[in-house]
Amino acid sequence: MTLADLNQRFGIKNNLKFSEIAGGLIAAEISNAHASASIALQGAHLMTYQPHNQEPVIWLSKYAKFTAGKSIRGGVPICWPWFGPHATDAKLPGHGPARTVMWDVLEAKALTDGATFISFGLIETDAIREQWPNPSSVKIEITVGKELRIVLVTHNTGKQAFILGEALHTYFHISDVAQMTIRGLEGCDYLDKVGEPARRKQKDGIVIESEVDRVYVDTAADCVIEDRGLRRAIRIAKQGSKSTVVWNPWTEKADKMGDFGQEGYRGMVCVESANAFDNVVTVKPGETHRLSVVYSLEGLK
Repeated sequence: MTLADLNQRFGIKNNLKFSEIAGGLIAAEISNAHASASIALQGAHLMTYQPHNQEPVIWLSKYAKFTAGKSIRGGVPICWPWFGPHATDAKLPGHGPARTVMWDVLEAKALTDGATFISFGLIETDAIREQWPNPSSVKIEITVGKELRIVLVTHNTGKQAFILGEALHTYFHISDVAQMTIRGLEGCDYLDKVGEPARRKQKDGIVIESEVDRVYVDTAADCVIEDRGLRRAIRIAKQGSKSTVVWNPWTEKADKMGDFGQEGYRGMVCVESANAFDNVVTVKPGETHRLSVVYSLEGLK
C-alpha cells in the first residue's frame, strides 16, 4: 500500500497521518487532544509517546538508525514469537522476526474520549514461515490517549499447540538513572543474566548503578518507575504477562551498540512485560493469547 493509499484509507484529519521518515520508512503520526505518538510500520514499532505538557514517556535514542530490516533503538520493539535467542537455532534472529519486518495497518479510528486507536497485523511471508512454521496470526492494537494502551494478540490457526515467548521491549524516558527506583518487584525471583547466570531474589526497590539484565518470573504485578528528577512516576499495568524484564546496558555495552550515544543509557530504562523462560505460554489450537499493557503517569508521592 502506497503512502497516498494509507492516508486515504486510514488517515484521520487533524489526528492521524502517514509520512515517510528517515531511511525511507513509513510511520503513522498521531496528535490528538491528549498526546502525540509515532509508530513505524516496520515492526509496528511505537517509537514515541508524549502526553501534552509532559516530558516523553517513551525513550527514543537520538542516534537511532532507521534502516530496512533493522530494529530501531528505543520505543517499543515487539519480541515475538520467542524472547532472547531461539531455543534450538542460534542463527535465527534474537527476539524473533516481528520487530524488523513490515506490518499491515488493519484499522484506525478516533475514539469518543479523544484518544486514537490503530491496529497492525504481521505480514506473513515465506521467510517468517521458515522461522516460525506454526500456523498463527498476530496483531497489535495501540490506543494513544491520556494513557498508552498496547495489546499484542496471538491466535493459533493450526491444529497443534505451540509454545510462545514474547515481550513488549519498552524503553522508558527518565531524567537520569541515578534518580530512579523501580517498585513492584520486591520479593520476586529473577534470572540475573549479567556475568555468570544465576537465580536471585529481589529484596527492595530496584536501583541501577551498573549493567542490569534481569528476567523476573511468576509476576503479574504492576511496576512503578519513580523518577525523582522529573517528580513523576510511570505506572506499568499488565495482563497476560507473567514475566518482567528490567534492562539497562550501562556504559561498556551501550558504547559497543553504537546507537545510544555517549550518555544515552542514563536517560532510559527498559521495563518489559513478557512471557519468557519459566513463563512461556502454550497456545492451543483455536485459542487466542493477549498480552496487554497500560502506561500512565502519576504524581510522585
